[in-house]
Amino acid sequence: MKEVTIYSTPTCHFCHMTKDFLSENNIPFKDYNVATDLEKRKEMVDRSGQMGVPVILIGDEVMVGFNKEKLAEALGI
Repeated sequence: MKEVTIYSTPTCHFCHMTKDFLSENNIPFKDYNVATDLEKRKEMVDRSGQMGVPVILIGDEVMVGFNKEKLAEALGI
């Protein structure tokens, strides 16, 4: 299984939806709060070119925003 990483903020509705979706499907993930972790925020912007969250990494694939169908397809579920 590919490693899943989420760059998120505590107040982001779509971040919560993403994490709920992954949890419901038993997909382990690392979560970085870019509201407080400036190093991870810089890493997120460097990888995605975006300030918006969530930024989701699935292996080497970068997704911006919550798209259930695209996420399921990338995870093979």
